[in-house]
Amino acid sequence: MTLSRAQRAGSANVSIVLVGCALALVIAIALGASFGTDPVSLSRALFDASSRDHDIVFAVRLPRVLLGALAGAGLSIVGVSLQALLRNPLAEPYVLGVSGGSAFGATIAILFGLTGATLLGASVVPLAALLGGLGATVVVHAFATRATPGTRSTSFLLAGIVVNAIASAAITFVKTLVAPAKAQELLFWLMGFLDVPSLASLLSLAVYVAIGVAVLLSDAARLNVLSLGDDAAEHLGVRVRSVEQRTFVASSLIVGAIVSVTGLIGFVGLIVPHVLRRLLGADARVLMPASLFAGGAGLVMCDLICRASFRWLHTEPPVGAVTALVGGPLFLGLLLRRLTAH
Repeated sequence: MTLSRAQRAGSANVSIVLVGCALALVIAIALGASFGTDPVSLSRALFDASSRDHDIVFAVRLPRVLLGALAGAGLSIVGVSLQALLRNPLAEPYVLGVSGGSAFGATIAILFGLTGATLLGASVVPLAALLGGLGATVVVHAFATRATPGTRSTSFLLAGIVVNAIASAAITFVKTLVAPAKAQELLFWLMGFLDVPSLASLLSLAVYVAIGVAVLLSDAARLNVLSLGDDAAEHLGVRVRSVEQRTFVASSLIVGAIVSVTGLIGFVGLIVPHVLRRLLGADARVLMPASLFAGGAGLVMCDLICRASFRWLHTEPPVGAVTALVGGPLFLGLLLRRLTAH
């Protein structure tokens, strides 16, 4: 009877947190669409389609807010998945080199003027970013799988950091070969900005993220079993290598699509899962949907803070810089705690 009550209490707490995350996303989207450089009347925006307020809210602010929600949600669920797969809370797409590889692939596509090009109806830049992310993942995986079982997770992180550094150096080298205007365009994009996307790019991003999220959610229970170790998971019927491959491909698909539109936004996949894990525990079946809502809300609010805080200077910092300033110290703190624990 006591156990049953404890289970019911735990389930109620999880439900409260999930509902809270969903409400936070709705509130963040509403706030992001309501506030900006110019004051607007929401009632006029909603009920007068010919008004300037309607144009500002629905043509400028809402697409940018939805882009932030998609990017935050996608990066967060990828963080949860990689951390569960590698059994390491420090795993994150930015740290593991996936973002760096995606950025390099997208940079090459932008360099060759393929921003508006399509292949079989799909935009070329996200596809190039996907290939770059997959390439980085393959390299990281190849090095890490050669490590001894006890150092495999750490090897993933170290290989990812090195691959990220190589991708960053390659991007810097590419920028020296192009005209200053194009180099400035690449620099602006790589800093991680949420700008107003076109409807086509927003819809294509939503499709890519939805496909990747569906794959990751379908493997949530298997990722939980992997926490017991590869051998134990195999004995319980989980095909570990297949789960690894699906997780890496789906993560690369999500991150590649996001990076191709927003540039590099790091540490979202570290901050959000870390906070939620303290509230909900380590069950990926719960953490994944919660991270979708909380990650979207978090990045939208970060972008809103960027817009509001520096409005008096008539500028705004890139949201990627804000997430790095918050996530970098958190990463170092978690790393220090793991090192001292051992």
